[in-house]
Amino acid sequence: MSTQPLLEAQDLGYSYRNRGPALADVSFAIDAGVNLGIVGESGAGKTTLLRLMLGLARPSTGRILSNGITLDPGNRTALREYRRFTQAVFQDPYSSLDPRQNVGRIVAEPLRSLRLETGREAIAARVQRALDAVGLSPDATERYPHEFSGGQRQRIAIARAIVPNPRILLADEPVSALDVSTRVRIIDLLAELGHKHAGSPDPLTVVLVSHDLSAVAALCERMLVLERGRIVEQGDTGTVIAHPDHPYTRRLLDSVPRLPRR
Repeated sequence: MSTQPLLEAQDLGYSYRNRGPALADVSFAIDAGVNLGIVGESGAGKTTLLRLMLGLARPSTGRILSNGITLDPGNRTALREYRRFTQAVFQDPYSSLDPRQNVGRIVAEPLRSLRLETGREAIAARVQRALDAVGLSPDATERYPHEFSGGQRQRIAIARAIVPNPRILLADEPVSALDVSTRVRIIDLLAELGHKHAGSPDPLTVVLVSHDLSAVAALCERMLVLERGRIVEQGDTGTVIAHPDHPYTRRLLDSVPRLPRR
């Protein structure tokens, strides 16, 4: 397997008009099969960084490389290829699914929009594999989002994200809208999806963007900590949690009761 990072941020900076910098000098790498947690309080720059990683905005300074190639949000052909490589799951399972479409069409949408499959049988087979991977029964395809619980809706969103077989899954606060027991099950599912692909040449790597340090500790081998748009600490998750160097990281850890140790 290549040692080249799947995704690399080099000296990223981003400024909104009439506001100060939202990100400055942000550099990190995502290696295949090594889940990464990006943590920080509200306003730390997590959402801005996620937008850059999704190709929804162009950095003011620096660049993002995907498999060694600079990501250009203005190149529509390259961006479509990047969408095959990187998919996302968002915070709210209630608003991220179209209530007018059944689950089969929702999960199949990336296959059609990215032109990965055209045949009805091939699309149906891939949708069923994705639903099976997230623990949903085959009859889910004919049902609609309002017929499912919040945790099940998030599973549908995850199935939609994994159906193109991406290399990276960007998960933006995927459990914050769920109750505690459902949060645990979704984090376990994300870990299981990575393990299922661990022996393949194309493992699924999860990037968890969250303020929930306990979720990051449970899922991610590495983590980075953002404060006011800058990385104040990054490294092995267990080491950062057990021996935080930066006062901001220590404050975050102190605010989480009974944080699981890796």
